[in-house]
Amino acid sequence: MRRHLWTGAGLFFVGLGTVGAFLPLLPTVPFLLLAVFCFARGNPAWEARLLAHPKWGPPLREWRERRAIPRRAKIAALATMAVSVAVTALTAGWPWVLIPLGVMALSGTWIWTRAE
Repeated sequence: MRRHLWTGAGLFFVGLGTVGAFLPLLPTVPFLLLAVFCFARGNPAWEARLLAHPKWGPPLREWRERRAIPRRAKIAALATMAVSVAVTALTAGWPWVLIPLGVMALSGTWIWTRAE
């Protein structure tokens, strides 16, 4: 039963990652990292398929082996967060812009300080 729950959670995160591949404000790789984590406990064959994927496999393996984020991915993540802050500032204004600004400050700092 637990394997089915882990597999279900992995599929859920693959779904979110797939949506994130097409929506600029939703990340892809973090959801796929969660999917790999879940599949490792529920369906090792699907874990292996994600790790072997030609596009998404390399960043997943880099994170698993070295806790590394490529510089290009860091820049893309920070640029996307900056766009989110700007859109919020233009649409919702003050004080709502403080929410994405705080998220960007915390998560952006964490992302930038990871190994490359």
